[in-house]
Amino acid sequence: MEVVTSCVINSSFPHRHPIGTVSNGNCFSLSEFKFSFSFSLKRKKVNEFSLRVVPRISNISFLQSCGFLRKRRKCSVKHASLLFVRFVAGVMLVVSVSLSSNNTSWALTEENLLFLEAWRTIDRAYIDKSFNGQSWFRYRENALGNEPMNNREETYTAIRKMLATLDDPFTRFLEPEKFRSLRSGTQGALTGVGISIGYPTKADTPPGGLVVISASPGGPAYRAGVLSGDVILAIDDMSTENMGLYDAAERLQGPDGSSVALTIRSGLDTKHLALKREKVTVNPVKSRLCKLPASGDNSPTIGYIKLTSFNQNASRAIKEAIKTFRSDNVNAFVLDLRDNSGGLFPEGIEIAKLWLDKGVIVYICDSRGVRDILDTDGSSALATSEPLAVLVNKGTASASEILAGALKDNKRAILYGEPTYGKGKIQSVFELSDGSGLVVTVARYETPAHTDIDKVGVIPDHPLPTSFPKDEDAFCNCLQDPASTCHVNRVQLFSK
Repeated sequence: MEVVTSCVINSSFPHRHPIGTVSNGNCFSLSEFKFSFSFSLKRKKVNEFSLRVVPRISNISFLQSCGFLRKRRKCSVKHASLLFVRFVAGVMLVVSVSLSSNNTSWALTEENLLFLEAWRTIDRAYIDKSFNGQSWFRYRENALGNEPMNNREETYTAIRKMLATLDDPFTRFLEPEKFRSLRSGTQGALTGVGISIGYPTKADTPPGGLVVISASPGGPAYRAGVLSGDVILAIDDMSTENMGLYDAAERLQGPDGSSVALTIRSGLDTKHLALKREKVTVNPVKSRLCKLPASGDNSPTIGYIKLTSFNQNASRAIKEAIKTFRSDNVNAFVLDLRDNSGGLFPEGIEIAKLWLDKGVIVYICDSRGVRDILDTDGSSALATSEPLAVLVNKGTASASEILAGALKDNKRAILYGEPTYGKGKIQSVFELSDGSGLVVTVARYETPAHTDIDKVGVIPDHPLPTSFPKDEDAFCNCLQDPASTCHVNRVQLFSK
């Protein structure tokens, strides 16, 4: 359901290293030092860290590769001393800073370092530099001093508690197993019931529950008749009314062959379903060549491409489908993004480049405005001249919305269907040193026309008949049979 980008900690986000301030109430002069040290914990090598002492004692920063800071002198002080004590066994390093009668001690353990790694990732990457209206550095100090981090589970709890202060449901912590599961999902394989879920976004959505964005074709939920827009009321008899999105996702996943019970509201009906989890291999592209009736040998042909997800195979599969259709001399394309809940952000960008000869694809924005512009010069284009129709619905979300918005605003395609889901935030995935990970909201995006679609969606140009099918075979029948209730005339389909 989300747009994610795979990246590393030293990615393109600027490093924010505070140099501290001098409090009027605690005025003193202190030469600033840099101490580099390395140490071992539980026989595991820990990267070299640098400690810098800044004029404000309560703002000690533990950072990598910090340079010497300028010496500041605001007023005199009678007594200031810095004492390092290092245990011979190498179990921990204690840094004590003494200022007159005020003593502060820090003990860095391996668990502390993991917490600091997570804290620093948010500090560098998170979109909201006010951090939900709090002092991010003060939170770090308070957490190191007050949160128990005696073992890995306590450290994970401290990290989750830290992220909760951001009040952002899309920024969350993943334990190693869940991080591997997320990574396998973007690589094309999941074990679950084959649905994407999200929070209700429409004002008229009844309260309670989580919304089904899409059901993967052929998956357990799809076979059971679960539809986009259905509301999950309970998972294994546990109400979803106050359940977090990712808590629900974890409950839906499980061992291959295990069962999960769902209570679902579909329209006015309530269903109780028992679904068996299975490994759903996501083949992101299905295609079909549709020949339309016409006199003579020059029957118009349409290349229909259904894109179900943006995993790491998506752009390559779309490229292969376009090349195949071009060899068949198709006259037009239909790109079906209905019930595509998103995935990898870079794949969406690469697919847009296949259809555009030039133009802006998306604006990446942070709290200060436009941060980056992603565009194309046409060097990757494969199909820029044939008419193109794009099909969308309320299950079209995230990376799908970026693609649909780019094709619409560049006047490359006509959009048919209903307003899309409306998720305009971008998340990046960061792996921590112990194999766990963070999914962090790093930006929001605007379409080429500077439209912020968050909670609004991309608005299509025309509606589709309510009976218009979602599978490739029935799609061709609707174009070929003028008597069908879902029939759309070819000229009508591609007309602006």
